[in-house]
Amino acid sequence: MLNAWSLILIALAYMGLLFAIAWVGDKKRIAHNHRNVQALIYSLSLGVYCTSWTFYGAVGSAATTGWGFLPIYIGPVLVMLFGTDLIRRIATTSRDQRITSIADYIAYRYGRSHAIAVLVTVAAVIGSVPYIALQLKGITNGFDVITRSTGAPPGWSSDLSLYLALALALFAMLFGTRNMDASEHHRGLMWAIAFESMVKL
Repeated sequence: MLNAWSLILIALAYMGLLFAIAWVGDKKRIAHNHRNVQALIYSLSLGVYCTSWTFYGAVGSAATTGWGFLPIYIGPVLVMLFGTDLIRRIATTSRDQRITSIADYIAYRYGRSHAIAVLVTVAAVIGSVPYIALQLKGITNGFDVITRSTGAPPGWSSDLSLYLALALALFAMLFGTRNMDASEHHRGLMWAIAFESMVKL
């Protein structure tokens, strides 16, 4: 088993690498100038769908229910295969109307209703916060398993969840929501997600 501090240093180095990749992706225009590279990065970035739930929940479901875990993966595959026209229309509308969030999109579909935008935002927060907490719990559980025999200080993993949340928030602000412009492609964020997908795959 790894020492707790060694594992933390490895995680910090990996996060630093992701920050560096995102920074390079923001500064360079390689993917923008080469459509093949752009398509590869976009394809790899779809791996963001596989979270810590994939490593814990999906594997556990496969072990206990057999093929019961497949629908959550078949659904996105079917959408990508047969829903390309719908995806293209959503993307075109979002670009033309300078829409940057699902709340804005649904509000636009209902006459730019501010009340609907607020309702969708609240629903998205209520739905996503527990899921993000589940991801953080999965990561800290993994740290606990790896460092179980090293005598790590009690309660350190709960502190780790806080630090992870702060680091993710910083990453999102720097490379995701820095400019709320529908024409902004966030290439650095896409590069980092694509690299992480290669590690996961």
